[in-house]
Amino acid sequence: MAKLIGIATHQESKGKISTHSEISITPESGLENDYQGKKNRQTQVTLLSLKSWQQACKEAGKEINWTERRANLLIDDIEFSESLIGSQVQIGNVLLEITKETDPCSRMDALQPGLKAALTPDWRGGARCKVLRKGLVSIGDKVTILKRF
Repeated sequence: MAKLIGIATHQESKGKISTHSEISITPESGLENDYQGKKNRQTQVTLLSLKSWQQACKEAGKEINWTERRANLLIDDIEFSESLIGSQVQIGNVLLEITKETDPCSRMDALQPGLKAALTPDWRGGARCKVLRKGLVSIGDKVTILKRF
């Protein structure tokens, strides 16, 4: 069973990262106090797989805190892929829809040379989502990819 193991926000691009034990997520604003969450965006929330992040760090030759990836939610035991576009992700009562891949930016190579390339294959950089149903998420919440019909 996959779980939510990290929550992070930042109020502006390249701004200070804040971590949380729980946070409100809405279709109007994404994660509370996060700059990405504007309504009607296809990329209100970013998800990162712990396994994929660890693999990329290993290939780049350095362990780096997941918050440096600047993703919002860290999930264990799930890996993202193109086949999941359009799938819904339930975290606690919140419902998200995967809309596209989170492409790694050049900032990753500033953290560690080779990290951007290590994040590029197999959606290791994570997934972008829009919010379908609001709610509160907390560290330890169950994460489920819902089947598409």
